[in-house]
Amino acid sequence: MMVPATVVAGGIVLGMANGAIAASFAVSGQTFKVGASKLEGNGFKQYGGLVEEKNGTKHPVAVSEITDAKLYDLCQSVNASIPGVPIVLTINAGGGGKPATATNLLIDMESLEGDATFENIQIGRDANDLNPTKGQPGAFGQSADKVTITKLEQVARSTSAGVFTLNGLKLKVNVGKDAKECF
Repeated sequence: MMVPATVVAGGIVLGMANGAIAASFAVSGQTFKVGASKLEGNGFKQYGGLVEEKNGTKHPVAVSEITDAKLYDLCQSVNASIPGVPIVLTINAGGGGKPATATNLLIDMESLEGDATFENIQIGRDANDLNPTKGQPGAFGQSADKVTITKLEQVARSTSAGVFTLNGLKLKVNVGKDAKECF
């Protein structure tokens, strides 16, 4: 079933006001960008939540859980500029047909764009049934056996994984005119 990513993510917004805390750690005050030519995942769950900074500031997020994932041509960037000096930290991995892989991937995101295909999707599930420790009872959720997203562009607050393997890892601090984010 082909479902536009924005339609699917739109339903998540309905569950965000229910107070679920998505990350199990204090998040920074910054977002970061993740791009990939393709994400393939098994065991997909999504529901609304909140993440909290150390100072108590809360941010609504769409929480995505993926049991195992492959990310092709992964690019992650964070703007670390200081006044007068543009600085962007980038991480690239998963190129050359050898994808980055993750198990028990948990993403707290603010936005997602791309072309998404879900297999055996169930939209409108109770978030608490998807994750009893993080999903709020009665809040909107959805799940699918498999998800594929091409041309992925995501803005996130946090990511965690049981194991995250970055094949072909390249980390770079980009300064001045080279300080460009993934997208």
